[in-house]
Amino acid sequence: MAGSGPQLSADFDLEFTYTRSTGPVVGRFLTGLRDKKILGQKGANGKVIVPPTGYDPETSETLEEFVEVGQSGAVTTWAWVNAPREKHPLDRPFAWALVKLDGATTPMLHAVDAGSESKMKTGMRVKVRWADQTVGRIQDIACFEPA
Repeated sequence: MAGSGPQLSADFDLEFTYTRSTGPVVGRFLTGLRDKKILGQKGANGKVIVPPTGYDPETSETLEEFVEVGQSGAVTTWAWVNAPREKHPLDRPFAWALVKLDGATTPMLHAVDAGSESKMKTGMRVKVRWADQTVGRIQDIACFEPA
């Protein structure tokens, strides 16, 4: 029969083995995280984008002004993870959530350690839980937790 022969297979690891410089916008954001500050960029219309993008998503204008936003905010939407995977930020059930920080116009995606799915709510207030050691990476925010 055609197609009934042995199957061939080979191990394959998908990797991105290059490094990328952070540049002036992301670099400043990450330096802020190292210093336990969260920075956004203010557009001409007064909207504050967090994390900063370097440009206004509505006008495509270059953004120059950095502003510090709060370390607390509100969950705008979320999805619960019952079985975290090895590379997830927490080793217990948690939520991925969009959190709109005080002073920001846009939400940012991060993990929320609420304890259980029944405690997660859209609109709930959360605050940053900083990593024990901050070095200038997004993981400096260990997660958010109920405020």
